[in-house]
Amino acid sequence: MANIAGLKVAIWSPQYEHGAAPLVVFSHGYSGINIQSEPLMKAMANAGYLVLAPNHKDAFTNRGNLGKLQAPLSKPGEWSEKAFKNRGEDIKKLLLALQSDPTWKNKVDWSRIALVGHSLGGYTVLALAGAWPSWRMQDPRPRAVLALSPYSHPFNLKGDISGLDLPVMYQTGTTDLGVAPFLKGATGTFAKTSSPAYLVEIAGANHFSWTNLNKQKWKEDLINHYSVSFLNKFVKDDPTAKPEDKLKGVSVLMIK
Repeated sequence: MANIAGLKVAIWSPQYEHGAAPLVVFSHGYSGINIQSEPLMKAMANAGYLVLAPNHKDAFTNRGNLGKLQAPLSKPGEWSEKAFKNRGEDIKKLLLALQSDPTWKNKVDWSRIALVGHSLGGYTVLALAGAWPSWRMQDPRPRAVLALSPYSHPFNLKGDISGLDLPVMYQTGTTDLGVAPFLKGATGTFAKTSSPAYLVEIAGANHFSWTNLNKQKWKEDLINHYSVSFLNKFVKDDPTAKPEDKLKGVSVLMIK
């Protein structure tokens, strides 16, 4: 754990470090915490990524100061680019601090960056990719976005989800009832996302299957496999990565 740019940041380093590593920045869910998805963070680090996860203002550790949601989850039409913009600013501030620090700067391969987020963190990373145009990251520009059970509903109504110009993978589950219906279907987020895009639906997975609350190893293995395979394909340019393979336990795999 480190304090970087005033943020409490959890860090998972590659087991074998050979120069600058590709970087993953993880954004936790609303009232989550930077270590909420540790099995996946470890899997990405074991695959050679430097993984950093900041605590946002709405983190569980700040629960006494959470107050009300800036916009109700049940009313995505009321959301705008102002909703939780501080989350995007956290990630931009973190990256700027890393670039400005000689030690951190040399640990990162700045041409190979990915954004990963769960729930409201999925909203955050999609917005940074350009779903909210005013949030759009330019320097450094991420190579790929991995949105895990993301709160993407506002982008179906507003924003510019179709204008994303980088690979995106969405993950959800058959019992992820607050998210899956908004990702799937003719008017869902996946349909509106430009190619290349992936949608992985895991049988029996619910909204918290991407967190430490998941106790089923086979679900963890599937999440880790598809997450790392996707990142390897589009961040590392690994020709052996196969996120397009449908494995047992996956109910839906959509690719375009």
